[in-house]
Amino acid sequence: MNPVIRPRSLFIALSLLLALALWLSLALGPVSLPLLDTLKAALRLLGLAQPGDDLAQAELILGQIRLPRTLLGLLVGAVLALCGVAMQGLFRNPLADPGLIGVSSGAALGAAIAIVGGAAFGGLPEAFAPYLLSLFAFIGGLGVTALVYRLGRRDGETNVATMLLAGIALTALAGAAIGLFTYLADDATLRTLTFWNLGSLNGASYARLWPLLLVTAAVALWLPRRAKALNALLLGESEARHLGFAVERVKAELVFCTALGVGAAVAAAGMIGFIGLVVPHLVRLLVGPDHRVLLPASALAGASLLLLADLVARLVLAPAELPIGIVTALIGAPFFLYLLLRGRT
Repeated sequence: MNPVIRPRSLFIALSLLLALALWLSLALGPVSLPLLDTLKAALRLLGLAQPGDDLAQAELILGQIRLPRTLLGLLVGAVLALCGVAMQGLFRNPLADPGLIGVSSGAALGAAIAIVGGAAFGGLPEAFAPYLLSLFAFIGGLGVTALVYRLGRRDGETNVATMLLAGIALTALAGAAIGLFTYLADDATLRTLTFWNLGSLNGASYARLWPLLLVTAAVALWLPRRAKALNALLLGESEARHLGFAVERVKAELVFCTALGVGAAVAAAGMIGFIGLVVPHLVRLLVGPDHRVLLPASALAGASLLLLADLVARLVLAPAELPIGIVTALIGAPFFLYLLLRGRT
């Protein structure tokens, strides 16, 4: 596949797009701020400009609400896109998605246990509710992924096809369990569970950003170290072994990074689909399959797309807010159908 655009030009374009998305995400919302005031207030919050009282309201809105939400969207979009690249490289299929190994459904099951189980025992302590929910979701995602990986192992080797089928089966099983919890939930709990499954960046805080920041940084630093191995896997596992790569170790690392990244993202923001599918494929169409370019470019594009989707979610029904999972599905599903039709022809 010949690149449509040079990598350097793409990185410049994506960097400008991300800067624009960050700026708009900070400025626009139910209470919109002038773009110039937003920039000045952001610089003051970062300590890059002299403080003053003329932008006190803007600084309050940015510091307490918009900035943590924007940073959350940036991190979630970047890590989901990176994990999407990893899974598409592992399965050697540009239509693969991080959810194929069960991490998203496992995280959703963990969240359902926390929400419905907490309500059954009198509710979670208010101070710890957000953290326990995220912790249960993270553990659920890692647990299901570990089981999928174990089912795919045989005689010291990992069969990708078996792992894919195990992921589909366990995703269906987790879905059935979530359906049972949904049936058992009362009205208030059901509303909480439903909105969590639809995904949202609402309620972001600096305290909840740190775990996701650490995970995203680890994934963003580690996956590019495996770019050459991912390129070799495109030729096939046997060819990658002949080129000197430890294929089984690479596969285990890719699964672990994906489980870690997607689990943390789902724990922080709920279920947000299609970012890990649409972004890597779209970037691949522009610059080709070289993972040395594909991974960082997808991180930039994923962060930009999620910030813009969140902006739509905030503005389209303002002052109410549309769940961001609905927006990403409205973008991703038609694109997925386009890819299927394009591949068939």
